[in-house]
Amino acid sequence: MLVIRDTRESGEMLEAALAAGVAAAGGEALLGGILPTPAAPLLLRRYGFDLAAVLSASHNPFEDNGIKFFGADGNKLSDATELAIERRMEAGAGGAAEGEGATAGRSTGRIRALHGTLDDYLRALAERFSTLDLTGLDVLLDCANGATFRAAPEIFRRLGASVSTLADAPDGRNINLDSGSTHVERLAAAVPAGGHDVGFAFDGDGDRVLAVDRHGTVVDGDELIALAALHLREARRLPGDGVAVTVMTNYGFHAAMAQAGIAVATTAVGDRYVLEELLRRGWALGGEQSGHVIELGFAPSGDGIASALLTLESLRGSDLADRAAMEKLPQRLVNVRVRDRRAAQQAPRVREAIEREHQALEGRGRVLVRPSGTEALVRVMVEAPSAEEANEVCGRLVDVVRSEAGA
Repeated sequence: MLVIRDTRESGEMLEAALAAGVAAAGGEALLGGILPTPAAPLLLRRYGFDLAAVLSASHNPFEDNGIKFFGADGNKLSDATELAIERRMEAGAGGAAEGEGATAGRSTGRIRALHGTLDDYLRALAERFSTLDLTGLDVLLDCANGATFRAAPEIFRRLGASVSTLADAPDGRNINLDSGSTHVERLAAAVPAGGHDVGFAFDGDGDRVLAVDRHGTVVDGDELIALAALHLREARRLPGDGVAVTVMTNYGFHAAMAQAGIAVATTAVGDRYVLEELLRRGWALGGEQSGHVIELGFAPSGDGIASALLTLESLRGSDLADRAAMEKLPQRLVNVRVRDRRAAQQAPRVREAIEREHQALEGRGRVLVRPSGTEALVRVMVEAPSAEEANEVCGRLVDVVRSEAGA
């Protein structure tokens, strides 16, 4: 098993514990060090490993940590497989079948450092973007004090860019702290202040990115995917002439893709669901508004660095500030705290209000009311031609949800 991690101070402890468990069970743990999450599927394919584990809590604060597993095919484990693992863990020692003790009938495995993983990842990026010449481009990178702090500046320099950096000195506790894609306002201020051409903000584990143009305007995942879709189709590298996005994707994206003749499939929120839809349809491009962009021509995972380079490839030397891939509609999102998130979303008066507002906005915008996946919240989102209308519609829906469900 390959094991990589981000820069959290708990990473070394979890790495040691996981590796010890693998070895105790007779396996071989190969420690790849600090790398962006998307390096895992690339290294799996390169070396033919059976499994990879990424120790990271993505964009969360340093106190959090977790494990992402990738199978031998480079894809994240399915929900069903993850649930089975969780049930075995919850069952503890009693959940193991007879004869399945940690070392029963097995010799002890090994733990080894796997050297050169960063170079392997950089080589894969350089090969994919071998025709991209960034000579003369002044770029500012916000590495969130996370897993991209070495890889991102290095690949941009290798491709010819003049690189400046923010949040590139991780100390174990400053990952995502007032930096990166979850705090992009810092980059948005720094790009125009420093006279940079463009900026990119990654998250802690490097699987997402947001961009900032030279005026300081934030460019989110919807716009990055739209740019990439138009570029890849023109280059005849967009299988099926389709893209997969989530229900949170801006209505303006759908309108732009319809005008361009590009099909759009919509999934639940989560990059794993986008990937499943891409694989099911045989498509290659998809992602989320948050900055997860999956381009299967490179890897079966969101990759913030590759997505930033794909954005520059799509621009073909033009200025990000002059982009015209889509026109975003004003969006209003309110989280309503409720007692029962699913009952609240399904209440008859709430469903009636949703349908009424949907009909009023049909062809001009949209409404989305959905329960949070983890909290006692109902998320009310409205997109409309004007911010004023979006606020008004959202306010009416929020009032209905509160009156029906109880705040």
